[in-house]
Amino acid sequence: MAVVPEQIQLQHLGWRAGFGENPAVIRSWAKKRRKEVVRKVILGPSAAPESIKVVDETDLPDYRRQRNMGAEERKAVQKMNVDGIKDLNVMWTHAMINSSHPLQEKMALFWHGHFACRTQNVLFNQQLLQVIRQHGLGNFGTLLTEVSKSPAMLGFLNNQQNRKQRPNENFAREVMELFTLGRGNYTEKDIKEAARAFTGWGYDEMGQFSFRKNLHDTGSKTVLGKTGMFDGDDIIKILLEQKQTARYITAKIYRYFVNETEDDAHIDHLAAKFYQSNYDLRELMREIFMADWFYEEKHIGARIKSPVELIVGLRRSIPMQFEQEEAMLVFQRVMGQTLFYPPNVAGWPGGRSWIDSSSLMFRMRVPQIILYSQEFNIRPKEITPEMGEGQNYKMTMQVNEFLKKQYARRVNAEVDWKPFLEDFKDTPREKLADAIASSLLMRNSGIDKQLLEKYSDNSSRENYIKTVTIDVMSTPEYQLC
Repeated sequence: MAVVPEQIQLQHLGWRAGFGENPAVIRSWAKKRRKEVVRKVILGPSAAPESIKVVDETDLPDYRRQRNMGAEERKAVQKMNVDGIKDLNVMWTHAMINSSHPLQEKMALFWHGHFACRTQNVLFNQQLLQVIRQHGLGNFGTLLTEVSKSPAMLGFLNNQQNRKQRPNENFAREVMELFTLGRGNYTEKDIKEAARAFTGWGYDEMGQFSFRKNLHDTGSKTVLGKTGMFDGDDIIKILLEQKQTARYITAKIYRYFVNETEDDAHIDHLAAKFYQSNYDLRELMREIFMADWFYEEKHIGARIKSPVELIVGLRRSIPMQFEQEEAMLVFQRVMGQTLFYPPNVAGWPGGRSWIDSSSLMFRMRVPQIILYSQEFNIRPKEITPEMGEGQNYKMTMQVNEFLKKQYARRVNAEVDWKPFLEDFKDTPREKLADAIASSLLMRNSGIDKQLLEKYSDNSSRENYIKTVTIDVMSTPEYQLC
């Protein structure tokens, strides 16, 4: 088995535990033992990340009483929601770009797909984002409970309409199928009984969880072999008691952070420890990043970057500011991953689904569009309204109108090349191309150095570094991490 060079191992860690790191950071890591890097740098402090807020519920009295609004007021609220979700997208993306503890944001991005939810209510989106950012590296049971009690998820999965004598099974089904056990590890009767237990779970006009006891079915239920007068908290406890939940979550984390091709032995080992730790997510990630097998060659450069990872990684490598930061939404949409707009309740499938003939060509052009301030001449695909979105349909159409207006606009970015140029100040001219490729790519053996030389700007050392960098970022290899 080939031994992976230490620099590549550290770059691998930087991408899997975050969004890539620049050469200076990798050099600082190389001075420490790997265990120290994982423990102190990657996992870092357990403090909750700074909250991201674009609205405050105390400032929105009319917003909470939409039933009594006139047409003009409703229109204003819809605009506030559309603008607010765009702002939330931009602010979270900036948090990923600028975070000194990117694993917190990377975990939140993972949970954003796992607990896929679409709501046109900016306050509910903001609340759910705070939950997954705050608990994403904490205890999975706490995270599951907080997500399940969020107005965003309760509304999205119709539990607001779940009441005794008329139980709605949607929420109970997705909690089992997508959030905990996985398909095939429960029965239809389990879902029906669990739905009865979740009756009464909802939220008030202030956007807070509310248990409406008059709507709750207090009768006896049998779920996964256990019988009692269960409520929603009891069902979550029963789901967490199932070792299959630990196995399902561990396997999904493995596919996201390690390799889409599962290794049953490694997953079984991790799942057993995860279960024994009472679902400690920080400990699970420590086990993964500390394992020698995590750094094996077969895992290096084995994942296709998601659109958000691609954009965030590029901007972490080379600092920049867009004249209109909303342009990031257009990049996300063209490449198929718009934050807060998952395609369905199962989230983004990821992997090879990120790449087709048209999207690959665009992804390879992204560095040139940004760093050369080229015109954005790809028309973004429209966001498809979710089934049952009802009154939110018009708001989804407003987002689509915004995306259309960005067509054929130039992407103006103020790029700060200084830190990147500084990383290569001591590199001899003849070794620059290889050094740049090695710093940006997990696998650079396929890069044609002669071709890089041919299309580079040799008018100055600075221009040479810039043009080679952009060319490397425009290769298929840069799409992998």
